[in-house]
Amino acid sequence: MAKLNPTKNDLSAEARSAVIALLEPSLAAAVDLRTQAKQAHWTVKGPHFLQLHELFDKAADELDEHADDLAERMIQLGGQTAGTARAAAAQSPIEEYPLAIRAGRDHVEAFSNRLAAFGKLIRENIDKAAAAGDADTADLFTEISRAADKLLWFVEAHLEADAGTAARA
Repeated sequence: MAKLNPTKNDLSAEARSAVIALLEPSLAAAVDLRTQAKQAHWTVKGPHFLQLHELFDKAADELDEHADDLAERMIQLGGQTAGTARAAAAQSPIEEYPLAIRAGRDHVEAFSNRLAAFGKLIRENIDKAAAAGDADTADLFTEISRAADKLLWFVEAHLEADAGTAARA
């Protein structure tokens, strides 16, 4: 068990340690995915440029909020964050983003795959946090899961639109 910082939080040290172990890779994934959204935002090209440019920027903003919530929860429980870009990249379970892509559809495909992986990670942590006795962190994971699923829906909608256009052509 990692050394915890002092807190008057009434969760046991074991529960706090178990939940912090869930929060650490989740924070890393959120920070990493946020930078990936910015990469897509900066480099997207094509006929849907403006719509995707704005969508990826919105995704980055949402992921930044999730990272903030995850980091703050870690600190509340007596943990220590590692939220720098280098630390996040080293700890993130999210696949590296392809830097050479430019086409909107390629960005949508790449980002939606990574966003789905993030959602899966967060969803898996809901029950684990609850089993550790921390309903508040389970609720935080649930909130982030809902937001990630909604964002995934927005991103994936661009794949369906492109597929439908191609089928009619």
